[in-house]
This record gives sequence, structure tokens and C-alpha cells, in this order.
Amino acid sequence: MRKKELADLPEGGDTPLNAAVKSRDASTLETAAEAVKHKQCKLAFQPVMQANAPHGVAFYEGFIRVLDETGRVIPAREFMPQLENTPIGRELDCVALEMGLRTLTKNPDIRLSINMSARSIGYAQWSRVLERFLKKDANIGERLILEISESSAMTVPELVIDFMDRLQPRGIAFALDNFGASNFSFCHLREFFFDAAKIDGQFIHGIGENRDNQAVVRALIAVAREFEILVTAESVETQKDAEFLIANGVDCLQGFLFGAPTVSAPWKAEKRKHTAS
Repeated sequence: MRKKELADLPEGGDTPLNAAVKSRDASTLETAAEAVKHKQCKLAFQPVMQANAPHGVAFYEGFIRVLDETGRVIPAREFMPQLENTPIGRELDCVALEMGLRTLTKNPDIRLSINMSARSIGYAQWSRVLERFLKKDANIGERLILEISESSAMTVPELVIDFMDRLQPRGIAFALDNFGASNFSFCHLREFFFDAAKIDGQFIHGIGENRDNQAVVRALIAVAREFEILVTAESVETQKDAEFLIANGVDCLQGFLFGAPTVSAPWKAEKRKHTAS
């Protein structure tokens, strides 16, 4: 773009494109706020499979979904980037946690992971939700996994470390999400004591044929092994990719190859299938 064209742009970069983006983000915030206010939220569940025998479901991940005014389910990728560091994002974390804990209460045979932002650690409402369920059933924590992304953990690392130290003795496990996606220093793994790590999907897509990603994933697995961290590969979509990951030592596999996230409880379908067989 020439200097004259740059000079002709509105001050503050308020171009039609920027205006459209701002309008979209405002609409997203409004939709999510209304969904939280009127409890128009659901969890979608995706199985995380054991890489080795007996190759069953290790646990399920619960993804928060909001419903728009027509009842359409909106995936998290369409709203969480805009909401993660907002008060509405904190409220959505509370909704996801409460729905996840209710699911565990009603289904004592499953384990469930729930995503959260590190910024929710100091949010009183989130803590109250967790304590209320732990008071009702102290053992429920043994079936709960809290996932925190690399980038989120590094916003308030001391707070995250203290939080994990307090909750791990109560049975709650912690997973480092998006492992390898940011500048998260490997030395922090020693400080945080994560129980599990989920290798970011950007390194998993097509890994069966991508030597660069193969090298990255081998390195990530090796680092995790040094710290006795269970490794999950997310976004697994082909059998060839799964075979490479299993051969190189991942513990769990997650992705469309094994099932898409669904708002209907997949463990009920599993029970029906086993009963029929």
C-alpha cells in the first residue's frame, strides 16, 4: 500500500473490515451474555481413547456450547477467543464447571475433563461452584480433570501453581492444553506438576506423512515422559496418524477418528452397544 493510501485511511484504523470485526465481536459478546443469563448453554462431549489395550474410553472432554436466540448450538471456537479474558468468559467457565460436575454426579462411572481459564482461579463464583460439589461428594474430584491452556497458564503462573497444589490432594487432575503451541518453557513443567498434556492439534494433522511434525511430536512426548506426564494427542482424524502416534508412545488419542463432540451423552450409546453385543 502506498503512503498516500495509508494517509487516506481513517484514524485509528477504522476501516470497513475493522468495523465488521468489531460488530461481529460485539454480537458474539451479546449472544454469549444472553446465553449465560438465560442458562442457554450445553456441554458437548468427545471421547478420549486409550492408545493401548483395552483401547477403551479413558475419559470424555466436555466443551461448552451456547445457544443463540433460535436455539442453534454455537461451538466454542466461535466465541471463546473474544470472551476468554472478559467477565462473561469467567461466567461461562462457571457454567461449564457446574454442568460438568452435575454430569459426573449423575454418571459415577465416567471421568470428565473441563476447560477453564487461569483467570477464573481468583473468581469467587467459580470456586464456590467447585466447593459446593466437593462438599456433597469428596470423591467427585477423582473423576474431574481441569484443562488449562499453555498461554492461559503463563498469564498468572504463580496463581496456577498454588491452585494446583491445593486441589491435587483432593483428587483433581490437571491437563496442560495446547501443549507445544506457545512459548511455554519446558522448565515450567517441573514447577507446575501437570498430570497430563494434550499435544496441540496443529502438530497432529497429517502427522503420518509430515516429518517436521513427527520430529516435534517425538520431542514433546520425550519431554513429557521426563516429567512423568500422561500424553494425549488431540485432533486425530486418520488411522495412519493414529498408528504413528501409538507407535511413538502417546497414552491417549482424541479426535474425529473416534467421535465428534456431541451434546447427547456418548457413554449411554456405548452402554447400549455393549448390551446389544
